[in-house]
Amino acid sequence: MPRSRPTPETAAAIDLGSNSFHMIVARIQDGQVAVIDRIRDAIRLAGGIDADNNIDEATQEQALECLRRFGQRLADFPPGSVRAVGTNTLRNANNSYSFLARAEEALGHPIDIISGVEEARMIYRGVAHSLAVTDQRRLVMDIGGGSTELIIGDDTGPVYMESMEMGCVTTTRNFFPDGGITPKRIEKARIFALTELEPHVSGFLKVGWDQAIGASGTIRSVNRVLSAAGWSGDTITLDGLKKLIEKLGTFDSIDKIKLDGLTDERVPVFIGGAIVLLATFEALGIKEMEVSDRALREGLLHDLIGRLQDQDVRDSSIIHLAQRYHADPGQAQRVKQTALDALNQVAADWALEDGDAAHWLGWAAELHEIGLDIAHNRHHHHAAYIIEHSDLAGFSQQEQRFLAAIVRSHRRKLPLKLYKELPKRISKPVKRLSVLLRLAVILHRGRSDIELPPFTLNVSNKTRIELCLDTTWLQQHPLTQADLEQEKVYLANAGFELSLYQEEPS
Repeated sequence: MPRSRPTPETAAAIDLGSNSFHMIVARIQDGQVAVIDRIRDAIRLAGGIDADNNIDEATQEQALECLRRFGQRLADFPPGSVRAVGTNTLRNANNSYSFLARAEEALGHPIDIISGVEEARMIYRGVAHSLAVTDQRRLVMDIGGGSTELIIGDDTGPVYMESMEMGCVTTTRNFFPDGGITPKRIEKARIFALTELEPHVSGFLKVGWDQAIGASGTIRSVNRVLSAAGWSGDTITLDGLKKLIEKLGTFDSIDKIKLDGLTDERVPVFIGGAIVLLATFEALGIKEMEVSDRALREGLLHDLIGRLQDQDVRDSSIIHLAQRYHADPGQAQRVKQTALDALNQVAADWALEDGDAAHWLGWAAELHEIGLDIAHNRHHHHAAYIIEHSDLAGFSQQEQRFLAAIVRSHRRKLPLKLYKELPKRISKPVKRLSVLLRLAVILHRGRSDIELPPFTLNVSNKTRIELCLDTTWLQQHPLTQADLEQEKVYLANAGFELSLYQEEPS
């Protein structure tokens, strides 16, 4: 069965946002998190997007220098104790994956790209851990550089989430491209934000909330400015926001903005974020918003601790997806148990000894038949598409690609081109886990509850596979025997040599 790693004494979370990079380092004791270090750098990835939707080289170099500094701080951290994620700009840039390979090398740890909905879930988790337990529903808002997340949740977690393609960097860049400020530009930006919000307003109002909380650098900056000007107290109010936007309209250009409480670093993107915040207040009828100093990175830390302590939300996501597409639970468990048995026998020789390999193989076994809910023909393709494109809580975009690749590979020809498109560090493990899943599926072709007799699986020279089965059982299952003969051909095309041996029952 999957093995969890021991919980490290310290862990780190890194948020590669569109407006800035953040890292927090925390001490973990009895499941509690105590932050011991914070590092922030104003790397504006969203501001470095060129006309071809690529992150330009100058911005990449700034980002890599920052990650090397982060990497120095994390030099002694063991694998699995660091969670780093990229958000909106890395989700959308055409060259994000080529940049990611360089970024991982600079940091010394893997970096995941997460969906907008997953970002929203993490933000809520980070904020909720700082709040007292109540029976109230909360609306949490986070304005990033390239996207804005809105989440309604309670003490059990999020219940309604949306991520919108508007942020402080992109809104400022799109509506104030040369830095000039006019009332007409402010109004255009406000109408844009209201238009982005419009499809989601009825859903949020239907769910409802008791308390509104802001959780981002933009919102904290707005709060400081309003407080310094005497336009609100400890919270952000609609009236205070209107006064702020009116004041911003008195400046001719962004570089002339001078407001008490506003740092020089925040000035270049402040107006776009403030307009998004005002539009959200207006669209959702918010009168007052409290401000939290917690955000995505705190959520990442708590999620990481859950993974290390076998409280992984990804397990629930797999169960829900299998149920949604009516996968046969009996067959899934049969295949899973046999696949994990095979993994235990070859893990050392195939460098699959860490607990992650068992998790991935087990999840793939649970989902390998979900495509049947669409059509039997090419159901492995259907299943892979569902896995890669669903919103799966806890999974990054890369992780969904990895899992989809294993499931896509469980029958017919192995997709060699697909393996080449995966990052080098994951391509070989995915290919080997695919072989184990394929063999388990073949051995359970009969879908019988009768226990499979013990089998032996050995690998040598990394590509030679020896499968030893009970002679009597094999003779009683000619279809399985025929499938295994065909499997020799499929595996040979992928560079493996499968040999079948029979042994007399003891």
